[in-house]
Amino acid sequence: MHLRPAATLLLLLLAPLQPARAADTFLDPAKIPQTLDQLWAGYDDFDRATPLEVEVLKEWDVDGVTCRVIRYQVGVFKGAPSRVAAFYAFPKGAQKLPAILDLHGGGQSASLDHVITSARRGYAGLSLNWGGNKLNFGRSGGEYDGPQTDWGNLDATHPPQRNKSNHFAGSLAPDDFTLDPVASPRNSNWFLVLVAARRALSVLERQPEVDPARIGVTGHSMGGKLTTNLAGIDPRVRASAPSCGGSGVVLKSQTDLPGCHKTEPDAFELACVSDNAYIPRIARPVLWVSPQNDFHAHIDNMAWNWRDVPDDLVRFSISPHFNHRHEDASEITRHLWFEEHLKGAFRMPRTPRLTLTLASPDGVPRVEVMPDAALPVRRVDVFYSADPHALTRFWRDAGAVKTDAGWTAACPVLDTAQPLFVHANVVYEMPAPQRDIPECIGTARHEEFILSSRVLSAAPAALQAAGVKATDAPSRLIDDGARGWHDWYLLNWGHPPLWTAATRKFKDPKWRGPDGATLEFDIRCPVDNTLVLTFTCNSWGAIQPGRPAVDYAVAVELAAATDFQTVSVRLADLVATDPKISAPLTDWRSVTEFSISPSGSVVRGGQVVKINGRPWPEPRALRNLRWTGGSP
Repeated sequence: MHLRPAATLLLLLLAPLQPARAADTFLDPAKIPQTLDQLWAGYDDFDRATPLEVEVLKEWDVDGVTCRVIRYQVGVFKGAPSRVAAFYAFPKGAQKLPAILDLHGGGQSASLDHVITSARRGYAGLSLNWGGNKLNFGRSGGEYDGPQTDWGNLDATHPPQRNKSNHFAGSLAPDDFTLDPVASPRNSNWFLVLVAARRALSVLERQPEVDPARIGVTGHSMGGKLTTNLAGIDPRVRASAPSCGGSGVVLKSQTDLPGCHKTEPDAFELACVSDNAYIPRIARPVLWVSPQNDFHAHIDNMAWNWRDVPDDLVRFSISPHFNHRHEDASEITRHLWFEEHLKGAFRMPRTPRLTLTLASPDGVPRVEVMPDAALPVRRVDVFYSADPHALTRFWRDAGAVKTDAGWTAACPVLDTAQPLFVHANVVYEMPAPQRDIPECIGTARHEEFILSSRVLSAAPAALQAAGVKATDAPSRLIDDGARGWHDWYLLNWGHPPLWTAATRKFKDPKWRGPDGATLEFDIRCPVDNTLVLTFTCNSWGAIQPGRPAVDYAVAVELAAATDFQTVSVRLADLVATDPKISAPLTDWRSVTEFSISPSGSVVRGGQVVKINGRPWPEPRALRNLRWTGGSP
């Protein structure tokens, strides 16, 4: 039947009104959301109604793993589609596998290495390129020159590629690249990328290689925050493992909380953007993976904001002394987490129970740790500190002792006017079936993994009310070397000319350098080499807020010797590594980190000199790090 135009118009006028399109309900600019429920209202309808338009842009095989570059549509916003590219990989020919969604960090890009690793471990892996940087092939080398992430009329790239404003950290006010024309939580790029991550779950659900009931998510740094938020808002996430992100906000008005990174977010951010809105909604197993000194996921904020996540849902794996990276025994815990919750191939021990007792007959706080005995325990490390500045905090090892009931440790303090922070790491023996674990290339052997307790703290008023006494005393012996590099973090340890050992121990008043003192230590150097000593002052504004950090360094020439030899350094030996800084280092009080390496940079004659150290074979050993001379 053919209708004349007038008849067609009459039928349209008489037809019942259709409900608003799903996209309009979800993103109605006339309704600015004030809560998280309002922010995500209508999302499921939007997801069902909006085509994904998945494109396979490239496909190839690597040692039994099928790899693809794909791109999918997040949605159509302000009249133009937004599309995100990704790497997707799975064991060739496999069906109904568990899957892991990988969310990269700030300034990074999707990781081919990560999805190949997932595939080699028996998962389908999808790594989003939400930040919009050009895709690269990781260890395989080269860049992908085909279609990339294209946010259309929005800009959720990182760092921003077109918008002069950074809507990850800046204002929610509108501009040419925001979703809403007025201030709105939908103008936050965190929201846009979270929409892209939820749509990625829909992509995975539709792949024949994926079992939609077994999808996990992990991400690092900004990807860690996204992981936390995704786990809190999307029930399709079966298990999650945020890395170095998702610690949440602590308000400046919360003066009773010791430590913490405290801010003043506006109402929109606190209700709809911050991790605080999402953390209480997490209802599936979540593993917090982060080091003690992370700059992006403040450990004190995590301790407070995650305090009510039930123990049966959450575990923690905290790497000692690191910032924004993990030691192997902590990193591998993430793999075990997914093995348990996506495959049923492992059972993670329960979170170690930690008790902090302030009141004691001798005025020394004590810690008791009760680990789950489901697997053999190699050791228990109790860490504590009185430093409220978490990024430069040195975590002392209290020397836990095994008892019939568990492990105990004393935590003597120098000053009851300072707070007390404490947590424990239980180092478990890796079960034999999990010791040899596939990596992107080859297989790695893992002998142990770390499970951590919750982080507890006590404010000075609590210490004083409990009768805690200042029983500790300063020490000129900083490290006798009896526990190797236990109080240090190690970088590039497998690279003989580039290895670095660093410690924050000088920041602790117990080991702070006396005025005019000389630093000495004994080191074994089996070949002629150079040792660069670097003293970082005022890291993260810890000593002088608002002022930049400054490195002072000296290069010491060492002759080959079979026995230990002594290295000495005075304040007068040190020169700032920035030639523009002529001021000398006049005391040790501003030193927040000390490192040694065969390689580094020093200034000689006003010019930066790059020291390229020679290979320094293992084992590498240092002992009797100490202060000599100077005033008490």
